[in-house]
Amino acid sequence: MKARTAKFQIGQVVRHRSFSFRGVIFDIDPEFNNTEEWWLSIPEEMRPHKDQPFYHLLAENSDSEYIAYVSEQNLLPDETGDPVRHSQVSEIFIKDKAGGYRQRNLSLN
Repeated sequence: MKARTAKFQIGQVVRHRSFSFRGVIFDIDPEFNNTEEWWLSIPEEMRPHKDQPFYHLLAENSDSEYIAYVSEQNLLPDETGDPVRHSQVSEIFIKDKAGGYRQRNLSLN
């Protein structure tokens, strides 16, 4: 099985296709890389294929902020231009003039 090229990129704001949350991507797995328990906890009729990119999001909905792990098939670009309010966004990203996010240069010292 050959992993597909990721459709979305780190720093991109996306929204979930079925659920009302959005977030900024901070990491990408070329294919599923979470626990079997996590995968099996998804209702079978909604369970994504494992052989696609999965994205780690600094996510938010109307009630809270959290980390989400979402398959590519369940994401769409977020075109609102609204900032992501997740408290960790400023630790990882710098907002650019165009309203996008780019990773901070993290020093290792």
